[in-house]
Amino acid sequence: MIGKKLLEETLDLAHSYLEGLPRRHVGALEPVEKLRSRLRKSLPETGTDPAAVIRELARDVDGGLVASAGPRYFGFVTGGSLPAAMAADWLSSAWDQNAVLSIASPAAGVVEEAVSDWVLDLLDLPRESSVGFVTGCQMANFTGLAAARHEVLKKAGWDVEAFGLFGAPPVTVVAGEEAHATLFVALRMLGLGADRVVRVATDGQGRMDPAALEKALSAAEGPLIVCLQAGNVNTGAFDPCSRLIPPAREKGAWIHVDGAFGLWGRLLPELAGETAGIEGADSWATDAHKWLNVPYDSGIAVVRNEAAHRASMVLAAPYYIAAPDEIRDPSQWVPESSRRARGFPLYAAIRSLGREGLSEMVRRHCRQARLMADLLNEDPRIGIENDVVLNQVLVRFSPEGGKGDVDAYNRKITSLVQKEGTCWAGGSAWKGRAAMRISVSGWPTSDEDIRVSAAAIRRVLADTPE
Repeated sequence: MIGKKLLEETLDLAHSYLEGLPRRHVGALEPVEKLRSRLRKSLPETGTDPAAVIRELARDVDGGLVASAGPRYFGFVTGGSLPAAMAADWLSSAWDQNAVLSIASPAAGVVEEAVSDWVLDLLDLPRESSVGFVTGCQMANFTGLAAARHEVLKKAGWDVEAFGLFGAPPVTVVAGEEAHATLFVALRMLGLGADRVVRVATDGQGRMDPAALEKALSAAEGPLIVCLQAGNVNTGAFDPCSRLIPPAREKGAWIHVDGAFGLWGRLLPELAGETAGIEGADSWATDAHKWLNVPYDSGIAVVRNEAAHRASMVLAAPYYIAAPDEIRDPSQWVPESSRRARGFPLYAAIRSLGREGLSEMVRRHCRQARLMADLLNEDPRIGIENDVVLNQVLVRFSPEGGKGDVDAYNRKITSLVQKEGTCWAGGSAWKGRAAMRISVSGWPTSDEDIRVSAAAIRRVLADTPE
């Protein structure tokens, strides 16, 4: 039995860390070598008191922790953990439910039913869609594309689940040249290949060019999957789905949308011009640990064709007795069997915010991204490389006179900003040029955090010799 004292001590450690987040140096303070010297011990022959293990673990990892749950972390489109979501995640660990079959945890299955309904409502996606809760957008893309592979090959008279891809009709996959790397990883895992993808030209913001897509479609034959993007990882731009989906649909394609964070833009009426038409796709992928601000690991796969979704994920084992159709078996919609009951934190997050609170958070982050861009743009040596339509700000620094290796200079400034510690923003590359990417997506971020962070970035730039 786990003792109350151990849980209370753990609570104190967690509370101390969270309380210090607003003042914490955002990046890690210690190098990997120092962490290894403390943590990579010889395998113990005898056990250690659990309370001592937890105390020493918290002490030994502290210098290597990144304050990604804090208010001034702007890297990798990472949200923090909403209070209700984090608390529910703790309970998920205490309850220790295996969300594989309804009979293993009826509560986990019903909670996923509820969250499925809410997600479809919030994102205004077809209500007949089925939903799977996976580890992140990487596996959400995998799930949606697995359903796509099933359906386009089924229409061509091939059962890919039974016979694999050996001898199957070739599947053409079309994606924008700015599609995210995780999409191509998913295609590799599905046997569809990354290098076989037909890459379609994009505009200066990373949006797929409709004329280029139509040209690619005219050359395509046989089973066809078209991959679109909601929220470019550098610029935040959306593929113009209302113009891209109709010709793809006419060609008989399955249309998949990678919306790791941008899909949540559908909450805002003022972004309707960007998000219009997304509902016309066949599958959608998003991360909940990004803009919904729930703990890792949490991604969401949505598929309009429930039969294709289920067929591509089917689980069969001697001990498995399928639940009646009216009862949800969570593992029938995801690539996992044993799995964490990740629906509980999602349920708590959405209930704690409601539609209004979630919309307000997304709207605030978009406004704060524009504020960051405006504050940085006041410095003549700082250029904003993107149209700030969402929560992404792409920054490029210019040395005096524009001389020297400008890309190396940008990488240097980004590294120094990270080391300075007021905020953390990641390095990126855009159109072959180095840049710094700022992603505003953490629930505790205030306007003052934006101002303090912009001032720190400008201060680092001013103090750095060229």
